[in-house]
Amino acid sequence: MKRRDFVKSAGVGAVAGAAAVGAPYVHAQGPRLRWRMVTSWPTSLETLYGGAEDFAERLSILTDGRFDVRVYPAGELVGGLEVLDACQAGTAEMGHTASYYYVGKEPTIAIDTAIPFGMTTRMQNAWMYYGGGNELLNQEVFSNFNVLAFPGGNTTTQMGGWFREPVEGLDDLKGLKMRIPGFGGEIMSELGVNVQTLAAAEIYPALERGVIDATEFVGPYDDERLGFWQVAKNYYYPSWWEPSAMFSIYVNKDAYDKLPDQYKEAIRIAAADSNVRMIAHYDYLNPIAVDKLLERGVTLRRFSDDIMSAAQTTAFEMYEDMAAENKTWEKVYRHWKKFRDSQYAWHGTNELAYADFALPRVDTEKVGASRNEG
Repeated sequence: MKRRDFVKSAGVGAVAGAAAVGAPYVHAQGPRLRWRMVTSWPTSLETLYGGAEDFAERLSILTDGRFDVRVYPAGELVGGLEVLDACQAGTAEMGHTASYYYVGKEPTIAIDTAIPFGMTTRMQNAWMYYGGGNELLNQEVFSNFNVLAFPGGNTTTQMGGWFREPVEGLDDLKGLKMRIPGFGGEIMSELGVNVQTLAAAEIYPALERGVIDATEFVGPYDDERLGFWQVAKNYYYPSWWEPSAMFSIYVNKDAYDKLPDQYKEAIRIAAADSNVRMIAHYDYLNPIAVDKLLERGVTLRRFSDDIMSAAQTTAFEMYEDMAAENKTWEKVYRHWKKFRDSQYAWHGTNELAYADFALPRVDTEKVGASRNEG
């Protein structure tokens, strides 16, 4: 069954079920609206752009077709990194993006997406939906931009990136030229990396020509499509800077406040559906992509403990320095950190014990080497 067909059939079932108990999501006389949603994604990134399309389609179903949202890829209406600005100004009523693109406006906004040594996807969802994270971020951060944000997807734990040569330990990072943005880039810079910031379309030619020695992007499925494996055969894990990466659906607050309650609830439901669906889609696609990469001679390599330890120490020193200088960061970070620590304690007990026993320990470097020989 195609994804769009599944969305439609599932949505019709949800509306029918609500009507059966006498509580339809939208009154028959609800207003007809046509809104615009700008995104940070090209159409070629079907998991990300498709997440925005899923949201719009589900919202239409939940409102009996009365609330129509047209989705725009990056660059068609506004640039991919201008989504927050467009939603703030009302140029578009909605957006789909990664909040950490806008750390230059307010560093705390990064916590909405991911920060190094943060929470996994399930932990992030627990904080956002039940731990008060979504409300706190809307109150302390997004309200300053006249925007409301809702969880709208997640890549799950990302990969650590593509390296032309193996990186055996901390000393091998010195002088390395790597494309890595955001807080992860700041930490890598502290560890001696020559950090580069490049747009997605510029990464492959820079890696091919040797302008950079390494790059990170997302994970196996998206990375395989971009072809990095053709010029760099060492694929590192895990992405300690993005143990999950949550995407957000932005809504202009002025426009949102004018909506009937049923439409507001439909937005919440459609966003939650898009969030869950993207996570499942990545979990389905990434193992398939890993097999393809191994068949093409890629070797999976784990970051060494000295790199991980140094990065973790640097990260939390940076967070404390920021807390001393930025009151918004301090308030949100303290709340986030307390929740993260409780989640780590729980997952480190039950989840870790099961995974440590049940999940196979694959020597990925030998797997890559044997496939190269074959």
